[in-house]
Amino acid sequence: MVKEGYIEKVIYKNDDNGYAVFTVSGEDGEDVFVGTLHDINEGMYIEAEGEYVEHPQYDLQFKFTSYKIKMPDDALSVEKYLGSGIIKGVGPALAKRIVKKFKMDSLRIIEEEPERLAEIKGISARMARNIAVSYSEKKEMQDAIIFLTGYAISVNLAVKIYNEYGSDLYDVVRTNPYKIAEDITGVGFKTADEIAMRMGIQEDSDFRIRAAVLYTLTAVTGLGHMYLPQEMLVKRTYSLLTDEMTPYSEDLVEHINRQIVFLQIDGKIVVKQIHLQETDGEDTVISAVYSSANYYMELNTARMLTDLDVDFSFMGSDVMDNLKLIQEQEHISLDGKQVEAIESAVTHGVSIVTGGPGTGKTTTINALIKVFEMSQVNIMLGAPTGRAAKRITEASGYTAQTIHRMLELTGGSTDEEGFSAYQFGRNASNPLETDVIIIDEMSMVDNMIFYNLLKAIMPGTRLVLVGDANQLPSVGPGNVLRDIIASGTFAVTELDKIFRQGEGSDIITNAHKINKGISLEIKNTSKDFFYIPRSNTRSITDELEVLITKNLPKFFKLDPMNIQILTPMRKSELGVENLNKKLQDILNPKRVSLPEKERDGVIFRQGDKVMQIKNNYKLEWKIKNGSYVKEEGVGVFNGDVGFITGINDFDQIVTVEFDDCREVQYTYGQLDELEHAYAITIHKSQGSEYPVVIIPLFYGPPKLLSRNLLYTAVSRAKQGVVLVGNLGMVDTMIKNNQEQKRYTTLALRLKEIRDGGIE
Repeated sequence: MVKEGYIEKVIYKNDDNGYAVFTVSGEDGEDVFVGTLHDINEGMYIEAEGEYVEHPQYDLQFKFTSYKIKMPDDALSVEKYLGSGIIKGVGPALAKRIVKKFKMDSLRIIEEEPERLAEIKGISARMARNIAVSYSEKKEMQDAIIFLTGYAISVNLAVKIYNEYGSDLYDVVRTNPYKIAEDITGVGFKTADEIAMRMGIQEDSDFRIRAAVLYTLTAVTGLGHMYLPQEMLVKRTYSLLTDEMTPYSEDLVEHINRQIVFLQIDGKIVVKQIHLQETDGEDTVISAVYSSANYYMELNTARMLTDLDVDFSFMGSDVMDNLKLIQEQEHISLDGKQVEAIESAVTHGVSIVTGGPGTGKTTTINALIKVFEMSQVNIMLGAPTGRAAKRITEASGYTAQTIHRMLELTGGSTDEEGFSAYQFGRNASNPLETDVIIIDEMSMVDNMIFYNLLKAIMPGTRLVLVGDANQLPSVGPGNVLRDIIASGTFAVTELDKIFRQGEGSDIITNAHKINKGISLEIKNTSKDFFYIPRSNTRSITDELEVLITKNLPKFFKLDPMNIQILTPMRKSELGVENLNKKLQDILNPKRVSLPEKERDGVIFRQGDKVMQIKNNYKLEWKIKNGSYVKEEGVGVFNGDVGFITGINDFDQIVTVEFDDCREVQYTYGQLDELEHAYAITIHKSQGSEYPVVIIPLFYGPPKLLSRNLLYTAVSRAKQGVVLVGNLGMVDTMIKNNQEQKRYTTLALRLKEIRDGGIE
């Protein structure tokens, strides 16, 4: 059944999923429509297909399954449409003046000759342009949603697809719907596969099998891998293409292997025979399958890094004299390894300084900066995150930038080699203008950002990499710092002397014990390392509330917001999702004065502590000094933490100020990129320091409860660590030295170049 008419009144609408209840006035009178309709406005003309249903509370309703938004066909309808609020800046009064002037030609004027709107009193040329842009955007989105919902794509997903691709969505959906799964958060292969089937792609088609192989290789980069063994790739691809009820098929396995060969011929993937050393010491030869982008990224990273390793030994003659003078001036005493690290950084094109917490990495960086300054060379100091850059700036007194800002991220498109979904102003054609680059917290740097950094560095520029190789690896793909050290091809200095944080401090002492596999003595005689045994998750969460609101703020004299809960898991009673709900109620409860917005069951409230959970290279940010914009750019990254400073229902905007003072505005549709950060996973804490850390422990999968996870969590704290829960888990984690393997070959490529054997 088809019904049509004007939307008279919107009774209810859900901005997240598009579900709406509204009244429609048509030839047969007024009906209540229910269904999914994005961007609904009173005054729009709708033609919908559906059926009447009896609602137990609201009587007869017309439940529609598909719809079209039709353009009005008389002057009164045009006025009603324009005055509905669908176009920003146009209300009922202005709509009346537009229609009075242009009659039935009003919509055409807005679309084709918007400058003529300025003929109406009260409409400036700028306002006319804004009206035209708003009208065009609304019309384009509505057309796109109608097209996509015609293929049984939900309105919510249709909006995401439109926001990602704009007018290019038609080509994407028709030619390669599997790309949607690669580009849009929350869309998996199965969803894209359903769309592909509706587009007519056959279940056993070569195209579908190839798409599954490529999707698998893309998806595992989220687990840190640069390649997969072919046997593992085939198994993962097979599980994508089938379900549990599908009988096992050797033919499908052969089909997948055959398509791997064809993808290799087409240049989409690279297959290499490599040697893997097993835990028992034996070598195994495997077929490693890379996406072409990942293979050449690793290869070119190895080549560029090797090219930078120029001999600067001729500059080492004055180092000792300068260091002696610096130690006198700064009233510091450097140990032998610190001196070695500084001398190595001066005399080598590439050098690495590694060591655990409290081993003097920051002191070494500070002294190294002064040595270079005495030689009158230009220095750039960088870190992978805003929080890490801020920390090293405060510790050194020398301004540090994030690597993205150092490289002048401009966002937007794929480069000529197909390696990135963003662009940098600094690259091989426009390299960084400096003599020395020092990168701190290198354990966090993934292969993609390191590759782009190397592209922007000219041979002759020294590169100093500083980090703790025992930390968890980067969130992104690769294992860069460990691979560089493991290659044995560059100057590496490991700082191993522990400089205490302060008299009687146990944080660093215990962190090093954990790293060495030494059990901790569970007793509360320390001033900064505490154990609170609790026998169940309920008592643990109750204890967290007391700690974070009363005991710790009083003991350490700090704001509860500066206390960070670090947990191994996302799910479960002690996972971040559950803890954040509880902590929001405790630290930022609902108040009439605080605006809030619900999104997919999550309430975002002004004052909330939040974290960006994906890299977004298009999000714009500003750093303000009052009303003056001091700096602006693009790019907000996975792990960035800030606070919600404003929620604007009229513009549907949530404003977040991040740690480095960047202010970012999120539309309501982008809130799936944020989550609360009162509690975060230990993985997300990399590169950060917090005054006080609370670590709740009770149970969890063995792969999560590992030594380096506990080591990372403990080493994040500056003033205090509190372990709460099943204290037996502490020793369990210390004994568990198993780490999730990352399939990377940067170390191998570096060795091959050194030995002259690379292909």
